[in-house]
Amino acid sequence: MSHILSPLDIKLLRDLWRIRGQAAAIMFVIAAGLALYVMSDGMLGSLKETRRAYYERQQFADAFAPVKRAPNYLLEDIQNLPGVARAEGRVVGGAIIDLPDVSQPITSQVLSAPEHGRASLNLLHIVTGRTVDITRADEIVLLEPFARAHGLNPGDSILVTLHGAQRRLDIVGLALSPEFVYAINPGDFAPDDSRVSVFWMGREAIGKAFDLDGAFNQVILEFAKDASEPAILDALDRILAPYGATGAYGRDEQISNKYLMEEMDQLSKMAVILPPIFLAVAVFLLNIVLTRMIQTEREQIGLLKAFGYSNVEVGWHYAKFVLAISLGGAALGCLGGMALGRMIAGVYQQFYKFPFLIFAAHASTFVISIAVTSAAALLGVTFAVRQAATLSPAVAMRPPAPPDYSKTAKVFRAIERYVDQPSRIVLRGLVRRPVRAAVTCLGIGAAMALAVMMRFNQDAIEYMMDVNFDVMDRSDVSVTFIEPQSDAVILELKRIDGVYAVEPQRNTPVMMRHGLAEHLGSITGTLPEPTLNRAVDTDLRSIYVRSDGVILSEPLMEKLQLAPGDLVTFEVREGRRPTIDLPVAGVANTMIGLPAYFEIGALNRALGDGPLVSSAYMQIDANKRDEIYRKLKDMPTIAGVAMQKESRDAFQKMIDEGPGTFRYIFTLFSVLIAVGVVYNSARIALAERRRDLASLRVLGFTRGEAAFILLGELAVLTVLALPIGGSLGYLMSSYIAKAFSTELYQIPVVLSWNSYGIATITVLVSAAVSGLLVQRDVNKLDLVRALKTRE
Repeated sequence: MSHILSPLDIKLLRDLWRIRGQAAAIMFVIAAGLALYVMSDGMLGSLKETRRAYYERQQFADAFAPVKRAPNYLLEDIQNLPGVARAEGRVVGGAIIDLPDVSQPITSQVLSAPEHGRASLNLLHIVTGRTVDITRADEIVLLEPFARAHGLNPGDSILVTLHGAQRRLDIVGLALSPEFVYAINPGDFAPDDSRVSVFWMGREAIGKAFDLDGAFNQVILEFAKDASEPAILDALDRILAPYGATGAYGRDEQISNKYLMEEMDQLSKMAVILPPIFLAVAVFLLNIVLTRMIQTEREQIGLLKAFGYSNVEVGWHYAKFVLAISLGGAALGCLGGMALGRMIAGVYQQFYKFPFLIFAAHASTFVISIAVTSAAALLGVTFAVRQAATLSPAVAMRPPAPPDYSKTAKVFRAIERYVDQPSRIVLRGLVRRPVRAAVTCLGIGAAMALAVMMRFNQDAIEYMMDVNFDVMDRSDVSVTFIEPQSDAVILELKRIDGVYAVEPQRNTPVMMRHGLAEHLGSITGTLPEPTLNRAVDTDLRSIYVRSDGVILSEPLMEKLQLAPGDLVTFEVREGRRPTIDLPVAGVANTMIGLPAYFEIGALNRALGDGPLVSSAYMQIDANKRDEIYRKLKDMPTIAGVAMQKESRDAFQKMIDEGPGTFRYIFTLFSVLIAVGVVYNSARIALAERRRDLASLRVLGFTRGEAAFILLGELAVLTVLALPIGGSLGYLMSSYIAKAFSTELYQIPVVLSWNSYGIATITVLVSAAVSGLLVQRDVNKLDLVRALKTRE
């Protein structure tokens, strides 16, 4: 071996073996960060490639334009628009499915099936069975996840209410669609395969069912290469405006694709934000370990240079020490990231319905991981390596000058009568080496901060659930109508036995504008003081909805660059399509979506309508739930029904199976970091004070007293680090919340005392375990060897 390795390389291996515990702890910190990066970047690449291939193969449309009713001949004018490669009209509607084993009414979307014999857009991926026969009016293709959830297969039939009329339809195939990769019901917070239904019918059959023979109510487009999307959408709106257009939108605003893009954006942010935090902690530990190693090896460095080793050789020796640890951590991280990625791909497949999703990290991901880790590690220890390289033999072989402690003598004379000798030694160590104490405290504080940050995700999600389902939405059931109804329908709902209360709402599609900023959304008309579905402020108090101004969510205010009192323009996209200018009367605290609230009577007057409602929220008797559901199924004006309990259960399931998986991963990583930081601090302290502890043992101190002196200092620094780490963890969580918030979800900055408690226990247990391991080494201390020195 000695013929293969140089003496410095042999020393390197011996040093790594000597501090193998510390090296392993640092490797695990590096591995945790890189595993997150490899998983996030690899999953992002897999989703992008799968989405691209799937959309391309199924010819997913580039733009969508809903309309009330437009004649088929209008498609020729749309086809001739500059930049339009293909235009297709289709029929889209709502339905209620009545399954014999399910008491609740199931809301479903129904679309005209693309004709696979033609060059159609949004082609179906048939999983089993076949597509519909356009000559048969009773055949449908059903969304495969919904069918599997209820055990439905080709050959079965289901009872469906279409536009107020009940029909029995035959299932001939199960399919996936690029339009419903992330299938979610309007108003729900999470997908639920058992409640999210979509089916496709023949064009002629669905046209007759919705009174759209020879017409369409949605046009989908494929853009030509280098087409201008804004110009096409504006031209499309102008053509369709006389026919009740509600506003064309591009693929980026299509709900399924938007959720998918938001998730990809989250993965991108995770890959950029979280791994550097882990890497920074690892570099911090490497710097401390190497700096203090060089301090304890001064004589050895001097001997090496006296025997002819150059500054470069000595510097490279310590650089290789850092590289060995960082590359070991990088290798573990890459392997862990691959395993983590394959596991997460299975989780994603439960929510994002691609025909297949295979995790595959690109080679560049591993190259970047190793290169960045090595570069960061070397950069972080540059000063320490330079110090070793430039240390002259004469200075290195001479013991360092003893520090001057005269300034602290008066302090200890004042308190020495109150504490015993070992405690005085602990206090002297802290006061006389403030920089070392501060660095150790900062390192432990970083572990506490990361443990707090890892708990933040769970607290934020639980808070969002509590506010949305217990504070803002207190209803049991909500219904939406096929089209706005007279408010007499509210009285009809109230007359159902078991219904305690009903509150109306009017939702109207609008384009909101302020200056150059705009947002395509809806304005919600509600009662001035609703009790079942409320707008709340930052203190979660109900907001009075006024008739002389709108209440906007804070993220919507930011997007439109508004302040309270500013005027915002609402261009209504239905009915008479008026334009309304309203002042901002208040700001609502919302965590899902970008709502705008207005008093329902004032909204109806502004629209030039009578007292109309488009949805209603209900409070019901749970004992009469099934009977109420049967009544709702029989109402021909109802397009959809949502149950709050089922929505909450679906959201909880998604959290447990999706973000919940990350929660357990992050908890494991926080423990690894806490152990790594605290254990390294304890080992470094032992290495620095080995000679002092041996001297105390020779002078008569017991093993317990010697261990107390070492671990007492660590205990004091750990306690001092807890509030520092807690505050730093809150700041880090605030940054994460802001970075990861989107239009779909606004993440609140919430940290419970429970999370602070768990993070504190994590750090304290890590400190206790590290202390026990170090105490074992103190007990085994070789007094003769520790007191030897080269003179």
